[in-house]
Amino acid sequence: MNSARINNYRMAAYAALAVGLINLRYQTGEESNFSKSAALFIPGALLIALTFTSFGKKWLESKTATAIMITSGGLLLIYSFIL
Repeated sequence: MNSARINNYRMAAYAALAVGLINLRYQTGEESNFSKSAALFIPGALLIALTFTSFGKKWLESKTATAIMITSGGLLLIYSFIL
C-alpha cells in the first residue's frame, strides 16, 4: 500500500474540510450558507474516513478512484473559489 498516496488524500480531505468550515464561519447570516459549506466539508469528512478504513485504503489505491478524486477535488476547488 502506498502510504504517500493515502497521505495526499488525507491532506486534500483536510483542506476541503477546513475550507468548508471556514466558509461556514465567515459567511454567517448569508442565505443557505450551511448547504453551500456542507458541499465542501461533507466530502472532506467522508474522504478522511475512507483513508482510515481498510476498504477505503484499498479502493483509493485504484486508478478509478484516483481519477474520481482528481475530478471531484478539482470541482470542489473551483466551487470553493466561486462560493
